[in-house]
Amino acid sequence: MTPMNAIAAATHADPYPYYAALVAGPALRYDAQLDLWLAAGVGAVEAVLADPHCAVRPASQPVPPAIDGSAAGAVFGQLLRMNDGARHARPKLALRAALAGVDLAALRPAARGIAAALAAARELRHGDALSAWLFEVPLYTVAGLLGFAPAQWPALGARMADFVACLSPLSAAPQLARASVAAPSLLEGVRALLRGAPARQGSLLRDVLGEAAAAGWDDGEAILANLLGLLSQTYEATAGLIGNCITELSVRPALAAALAGAPERIALLVAEVSRFNAPVQNTRRYAARTTRVCGVEIAAGQGILLLLGAAGRDPAGNADPQRFLLERPARRVFGFGHGAHACPGHALACAIAAAAIEALLARPDWPPAAPLAWRYRPSANARIPVFHRAGEMA
Repeated sequence: MTPMNAIAAATHADPYPYYAALVAGPALRYDAQLDLWLAAGVGAVEAVLADPHCAVRPASQPVPPAIDGSAAGAVFGQLLRMNDGARHARPKLALRAALAGVDLAALRPAARGIAAALAAARELRHGDALSAWLFEVPLYTVAGLLGFAPAQWPALGARMADFVACLSPLSAAPQLARASVAAPSLLEGVRALLRGAPARQGSLLRDVLGEAAAAGWDDGEAILANLLGLLSQTYEATAGLIGNCITELSVRPALAAALAGAPERIALLVAEVSRFNAPVQNTRRYAARTTRVCGVEIAAGQGILLLLGAAGRDPAGNADPQRFLLERPARRVFGFGHGAHACPGHALACAIAAAAIEALLARPDWPPAAPLAWRYRPSANARIPVFHRAGEMA
């Protein structure tokens, strides 16, 4: 079946034929049902991201109305990824520099150890345990990087599960209420880190604080919010990346067996999954003023849906894009943004995902005897599998 629309495509069983039709043109098309312009091809996505008049939020709604005035909304309004403008430029550079400074060679064995320990404590052949594991591995890894003690990680995970509901337009009132309870609790947890002993040498917390000081970024509440933002971004995007690696290996058992004996090649798997079946399928921009993109006039206030999952399969960006190739030359990935709008945590997410898959493939009980099946978690933009056994109700 064809997806109902470009937003529903993110969680469709196979949105890629639909995306291919959009990529074929025109560069931008208006969807009256969604009241959004659609940008699917590489050229259109890059043009929108490069346009200085295309902002990450509508000028009239810097915070989504559903959470405006709440504790979760206060955090959302300070997230650098949700803000444009010159006053946010130096803080963004500070955060990017801190993430670029993470020692990925040291991170990967640490993340692999966390993934292996969590897997050993769970029955991953059961879909619900495997689905939970996807979220725990990246969250616990980044929590450890920041300085949270392992004993704090499970409670942090429970609060984060509530908090991320504020980031989804699909969340109902009870979920949003829980998000606003979780937000101050999470912020207090980060404050406690700052009030404690000085951040350890080499920790992500120390690097963020150092880069912030060097950049003159001294807004303590904004720094707290963005430390929380690092955890929330990791929680969903990396979970989706790990999950989509598992789905691709499930339909390619020979590849799974080959990678189990060559763990150094798992990074190639993660890179190709980032392109082929991106965990973040779309993002949005809003015209801050009337502008022209790809020859089309976009009126002030109009929204544009950038179909990053479609751009990854555009032949203009990757030759023979419908083939899954580990050894893909000049691979171009759009699911973590692009250019100045690229996610600064992309390399971190890929390193954690590679570590998780390495730990999974090393287990004697993997793959499970009963084949896996999956659907996708309800979302307006994320592609995160929810696993169950074949033949069971999802």
